[in-house]
Amino acid sequence: MPSRDVAVIVGSLRRDSINRKIANILIGLAPDSLRPQIVEIGDLPLYNMDLDTDSPPLAWTAFRERMRRAQAVLFVTPEFNRSVPGALKNAIDVGSRPYGSSIWSGKPAAVVSASPGAIGGFGANHHLRQSLVFLDMPVLQQPEAYLSGADKLLDSHGALANEGTREFLAKFMRTFAAWIERTAA
Repeated sequence: MPSRDVAVIVGSLRRDSINRKIANILIGLAPDSLRPQIVEIGDLPLYNMDLDTDSPPLAWTAFRERMRRAQAVLFVTPEFNRSVPGALKNAIDVGSRPYGSSIWSGKPAAVVSASPGAIGGFGANHHLRQSLVFLDMPVLQQPEAYLSGADKLLDSHGALANEGTREFLAKFMRTFAAWIERTAA
């Protein structure tokens, strides 16, 4: 069976972000049945319906085309003010428009949130899930992944330093792979 193309969207734009490091760790733990790859969202102009014409911004077109090819989506995000970062919300909006042309519909998804704080991005994780339900994305329910104290889970090189977390994330990726197989169109 060929491997599944999984778009990994990181909510943080910071090059050295904890969530980007976690995303790379998840990519490394993915089973062979998945081909996860980070899809960058930092260059997407803010969604503005006035620009969504026959010739929308090239960054929107490239993003939409890339996401159409994806067979599943893994979101890895921090929490900003108990919600998702603006860049992630913008990517969701760009992908869901114009009305009736959403690139998200039917794609299996999973959410991982990571934060140095005690609740591991719980608010962002659940706000994102609300949007994904509206976008008709079947979202992996269990295991839930809220990584609290995430800055302490990584060594000075950004590698995972906690074996229990490594085992959890490997199980998460195996479960996500099985979820994709059960729900992919």
